[in-house]
Amino acid sequence: MSSAAPISAESSHSTTTPHSTVPPARLGTSGVFAELVGQQAVVEQLQTAVDSGAPTHAWLFTGPPGSGRSNAARAFAAALNCESQGCGDCHSCRLVAAGSHPAVSLVSTENVSYRIDDVRQLITTAQDRPQGYRWRVIVVEDADRMTERATNVLLKAIEEPPPRTVWVLCAPSPADVLVTIRSRCRHVSLRIPPTEAVAELLVRRDGLSAERARFAARVSQNHIGVARRLATDSDARTRREETVALPLKVRSASEAIVAAARLVTMAQADAAAESDARLAEEQASLRRSLGLEPSEKVPPKLRAQFKRLEDEASRRAKRAVTDSLDRTLIDLTAVYRDVLSVKLATGAELINEHLRDQLAELAEALSAEQALACLDALNTSRVRITQNVPPALAMEALMMQLIPRRPRG
Repeated sequence: MSSAAPISAESSHSTTTPHSTVPPARLGTSGVFAELVGQQAVVEQLQTAVDSGAPTHAWLFTGPPGSGRSNAARAFAAALNCESQGCGDCHSCRLVAAGSHPAVSLVSTENVSYRIDDVRQLITTAQDRPQGYRWRVIVVEDADRMTERATNVLLKAIEEPPPRTVWVLCAPSPADVLVTIRSRCRHVSLRIPPTEAVAELLVRRDGLSAERARFAARVSQNHIGVARRLATDSDARTRREETVALPLKVRSASEAIVAAARLVTMAQADAAAESDARLAEEQASLRRSLGLEPSEKVPPKLRAQFKRLEDEASRRAKRAVTDSLDRTLIDLTAVYRDVLSVKLATGAELINEHLRDQLAELAEALSAEQALACLDALNTSRVRITQNVPPALAMEALMMQLIPRRPRG
């Protein structure tokens, strides 16, 4: 089994009032569930569990990338412990947001899979009492990255959980988790939120104009985190626009090689920028939870907590490049979906509506079969970059396949 980086511990925290008396604002527009837009049924399901006082001991949160499954898991963990009705702003909630809540752990791996020792460590943590809080909550991101051996180690802990312990596993789909695990978990299924819901969140939370928010929501394909970044970071928008323009320009092998190198360079720059921004956010949040001013010197006794954040950021670096390349391939996939939409005259709004004229030109140069072949090539590349294929080689192979070719005959 490949070794995994040490798992990281973070947290999130808050609670809510009985479902029958919860005002509309509580169900997804404020407090800990504020960012779960377009997930009304999920919010109600989680709210009911919190209000019951006796939630199921094991949960499985599933949904495609961008659906907010990790955010939902954190919000649920927060709601289980918060004493101020899911305020999102009390001391306990701030501890959770900063990743330093003593009773809530958010664990993830930056590598291909979890080590068995990591899982055993989680089981040991689960045995601890919640130390003055209602529940000890352990949120496991990327539960699909557990090997069968690691999952079997976890199984007994889920079958016979300690009192006051709640497990929350996150995965893209139920099929990504062994049946022995998912049969013992209560399932929560999230969906990609609608464009208008994501845009409304960006306007309300980040103060963006309606036009910019809707553009970001559409081109991010309703991924809240990506949408926010595109809306607020001009460099990210520029890199994204350059990415989707590349296949519109590539017409020869030499241009394909140059384009591939450019894709890798942009992915590396994007990963570095995102990693730096995330670290800055985590440090700022930790400062707030510890009562430190932004410019105040960190006392020696607290430096270990900040060093932990820096170490985790360093471990994330390699995977960040892979994730950035994957996002790049998703953006390119949207280009060829748009091309097919134009080719087949569906009349639907394009993801890259602002590039309709250029997409129409590419649609003229490709047959529907060729566009589908390009989509297949993109899917193959997404698999390759997770299998230790050198990024430059994977991108070169891809761009060569995206060169428009004259239809036979």
